[in-house]
Amino acid sequence: MNTFISLSVYGLADGAILALAALGFVLIYKATRVINFAQGEFLLVGAYTFYTAFVLMGLPWILASVVGVIVAVALGVVVERFVLRPLIGEHAISVIMVTIGLSAVLKALVQMFYGTSVREQPKILPTQSVEVAGVTVPLNRLLVIVIAGVVLAAFTIFFRKSRHGIAMRAVADDQQAALTMGISVRRVFAMAWALAAVSALIAGVLLSDLSAVEQGIASFGLIVFPVVILGGLDSVPGTIVGGLTIGLLKQYVSGYADPGLAEVIPYVVLVGILLVRPYGIFGETRIERV
Repeated sequence: MNTFISLSVYGLADGAILALAALGFVLIYKATRVINFAQGEFLLVGAYTFYTAFVLMGLPWILASVVGVIVAVALGVVVERFVLRPLIGEHAISVIMVTIGLSAVLKALVQMFYGTSVREQPKILPTQSVEVAGVTVPLNRLLVIVIAGVVLAAFTIFFRKSRHGIAMRAVADDQQAALTMGISVRRVFAMAWALAAVSALIAGVLLSDLSAVEQGIASFGLIVFPVVILGGLDSVPGTIVGGLTIGLLKQYVSGYADPGLAEVIPYVVLVGILLVRPYGIFGETRIERV
């Protein structure tokens, strides 16, 4: 029982970070129908931006977070404006190849400025342990779950209640109808990329605080694909369910079976979901008549 509780806490923390990373992926897909293969690199850039402001520039972590948000918003807007917008109307494969190229460029830029060595930074979250149901677990893991939950709740409220959030939902449902209502689709596209970069920043900072600032953060973003396929490519609630499911599944397989198998199991789930329910658990089934 002790092992199960410990693995559950670790799995929920990993799943919460995965949900944040997947949220950005879903935001972009819902608004623009673009599959962003550079989402992992957005996490990487976010982590190194915070590291630069917090460690190299010596700013307090709150100011470093503000700098990170500004850079993330700028990155999202620049990518949408100068990389994706010229490709409107092009074949989907062309857009996918551009996002793959973008991931390579972002990773290369990070390596150019920071190298490939692991960077250590002072921990933001407390590292002591606490008891949960008689089991000692790291406090920072519990706080990651809480922080991710608050951020995801804030995004949900934004989409449901704010004027900009309603505009994004309108564009996701029907771009032509949104245009007739006076909604700027291009502005919504830019906002989707900016918010996706911000969610990736938060995920990257939390991930680097649990481990270290390193290039492996980008590979963590690859697990976003099983998460969004499981939850649904266009479902925000699905990112939460998918992220927590994959995070828990990885920890349980690692703890009770084989750590090597735990790295493969998300992609086994991905293949299984594609075979059984290609639109995911919460994804919208679309039927096109020709």
